[in-house]
Amino acid sequence: MSSYIIEGGKRLEGEVEVSGSKNASLPILASTILNGGTTKLYNVPEIRDTKITQEILKFLGCTVKKNKKKIEVNSKEMHKKEIPEHLMHQMRSTVILAGAILGRFKEVTFSYPGDCDI
Repeated sequence: MSSYIIEGGKRLEGEVEVSGSKNASLPILASTILNGGTTKLYNVPEIRDTKITQEILKFLGCTVKKNKKKIEVNSKEMHKKEIPEHLMHQMRSTVILAGAILGRFKEVTFSYPGDCDI
């Protein structure tokens, strides 16, 4: 097991950059559908699930712009209410997008979420 041995008398200083959380980012990305405008998000992890979620948002009619550590989602022109099966099946958490679409448009069409053999 690794350990740190700190001998007293000297102040510790430094900075640590904390990465974003997938489990926080996915519902926040889905919630951008609800405001019908522009949302700026920072520190969204650059991982498969967040990329798939952004692709679904684009398919639905949102514009998604990425600039360094910022993602800007504009859902003003979003018009589709159906998540395509081939995107829905790529991860389990795609179902959270269905709730946001339902909240905004009062209807949604989607298949079973995927990425699970249960």
